[in-house]
Amino acid sequence: MRDLAARLRGLAPSLGPVRLIGVDGHAGSGKSTFAGHLAAALGGAPVLHLDDIASHEQLFEWTDRLMAQVIHPLARGENASYTPYDWRARGFGAPRPLPAAPVVLVEGVGAGRRALRPHLAMLLWMELPREESWTRGRLRDGAEQREFWEGWVEAERAHFAADPSRPHADLLVLQKPEGYEVLPGPETTRGPDQGVTQSDEASALW
Repeated sequence: MRDLAARLRGLAPSLGPVRLIGVDGHAGSGKSTFAGHLAAALGGAPVLHLDDIASHEQLFEWTDRLMAQVIHPLARGENASYTPYDWRARGFGAPRPLPAAPVVLVEGVGAGRRALRPHLAMLLWMELPREESWTRGRLRDGAEQREFWEGWVEAERAHFAADPSRPHADLLVLQKPEGYEVLPGPETTRGPDQGVTQSDEASALW
């Protein structure tokens, strides 16, 4: 993790003074936990959770809101401020600051979407098959979220079918019992004459 943190610090800024790092993957794949460990290795880097940007009404149609509240201010070198969504109260809360730190992590399903990739210094993908990820997510959230998960799975399938992230990942992150293994992603290993596959399935390493 320390080596990865050092590598990220050495990247050129991608959004004003910020190195914006995307952590994407299927729901339940461990993005939040990994981002927390990585943020700690970076000395407390800010983490933007896309669960705070999305809402019941806009599971994936939140690009404009993210651009206005986060991307545009950071691009100007200013601190950002966003209104996090409360999934239980079904409403947006008080503004929350997001500083224009040297490295900022944005984690969540869709962090590597087409509209965000030009602003990312690097895109990481949590390499866990979708069915396994969704099973983990359902177990985590319990029976009270069963109905929500039914709608979420269909929405996530549709999102990645139209706007896949994994083919553009610079690094793949595999969670192992002893920690994390980081491997080159499709964006790194694809040759200049190779096209981008539209599949976001997990690799044969799993």
